[in-house]
Amino acid sequence: MSAEGSSYLKAEKVLVSGFSCPRTGGDARAVYCCGFQDVKYCCDDPHSFFPYEHSYMWWLSVGALVGLSIAAVVLFAFIITVCVLCYLFISTKPRSKLDTGLSLQMAGKTSC
Repeated sequence: MSAEGSSYLKAEKVLVSGFSCPRTGGDARAVYCCGFQDVKYCCDDPHSFFPYEHSYMWWLSVGALVGLSIAAVVLFAFIITVCVLCYLFISTKPRSKLDTGLSLQMAGKTSC
């Protein structure tokens, strides 16, 4: 990081000439040259990585929240479906045991 931004080639293959920080008409606090090989800008924090405002992160957060909400609803519907099917399976089983036709006898006693 320095106060002089060297010339660089944008991603669109356009040459941007070097500049000094702070730029005229820009923020007076932006005294450092920050950025990457294809994007350079003046900034006030020498550890800054992105020249953009963080408002785009809000839209990413909204998208993530919508996606997570949909996933939660699908998971909730799946759990409700499993619970209903288990209840129906248990409640429709016959309650009485089948009669095998054999009578039970106590062990150790013999009949005459």
